[in-house]
Amino acid sequence: MTTTTPAPVTAPTPTGGPTGSPALSHARVLRSEWHKLWTVRSTWTTVLSAVALVLGVGLLMGATYTSGGGDSDVDTVILTLYGTQLGAIALAVLGILVTAGEYATGLIRSTLTAVPGRLPVLWAKAAVYTGAVLALAFLTDLLTFLTAQVFLSDTDQAASLTDDGVLAAIAGNAAGITLLGLIALGLGAALRSVPGAIGAFVGGVMILPEVLGMLPYEAVETAVRYFPTQAAGALGSATPIPGAASPGAALLALVLWAAATLTVPALLLKRRDV
Repeated sequence: MTTTTPAPVTAPTPTGGPTGSPALSHARVLRSEWHKLWTVRSTWTTVLSAVALVLGVGLLMGATYTSGGGDSDVDTVILTLYGTQLGAIALAVLGILVTAGEYATGLIRSTLTAVPGRLPVLWAKAAVYTGAVLALAFLTDLLTFLTAQVFLSDTDQAASLTDDGVLAAIAGNAAGITLLGLIALGLGAALRSVPGAIGAFVGGVMILPEVLGMLPYEAVETAVRYFPTQAAGALGSATPIPGAASPGAALLALVLWAAATLTVPALLLKRRDV
C-alpha cells in the first residue's frame, strides 16, 4: 500500500507585502498628514486665532468707519481685511509647526521610518497645509468682507462681490496668506527648529524688506516689490496699488519664493540624517 504525501499549502501573500502591512502610497501619506494636522491642539489654536483676528478687525473697521475720514481713499477690500496681516502670522506659525514641530517632539523619526523615501512626506505636508489654509483663508475673508459691508452699506466704502476686482482681491488675499504660510512651512522644515523658523520668518520675511525699502536706491525699491509680504499685499487689492507689483507678477513672485523655500529642505532631507 502506497501513501501519498500531501503537497504543502502555501499561505497567500497579503496584498500589502510579506509583513501584512498596507502598501505605501501617496494617498496614504496624504491621509496620514491630514490626520496629524487636525489631531493636535496647536492646529485648532492657530486656526481659531487667525479667524478671530481677521473677523474681529474687519468688524471693528466696518463698525467704526465714517465717510470722508482718513481711510476714505483706502481700497475697500484692504480696509475690511486689515486683520489678515495678523491672521497671516498665526497661519505662518501653523506652517512652521507642521514641519519643525515634528522635529521638536521626535515624531519625525517614526514618520520617516514609515516613509523611507522622505520627500513624499514633505510634499504631503505642503499639499495638506496648502489645501486647508487656502480654503480657510478664502472663506474667512469672504465672511469678513460681507459682514463688514453690513456696516459700510451707507458709506463711501460700500461695495459688493460683483464689483470689479472685489472677488479677485478676496481670492488673491487668501492665496497670498497661503503662500506666505507655505514659505514658513519650508523654513520650519529647513531649520528644524520652531523658535528658529519663527525668528527667520519674522526677521527675514517681514522685517528685512521694510529695512531695505528705506534705502535710497531705485533698484532696491523695485526688488522689494517682489518680496513675499509686499507681493502678498499687492494681491489683496481691488484697485491697483501705486508703486506695487501687478497681481500677476506678485503671484508669480510668491510662487517662486515658496518653491525656492521648499527646495532647500527637500535637498537637506536627502543629504542629512534625521
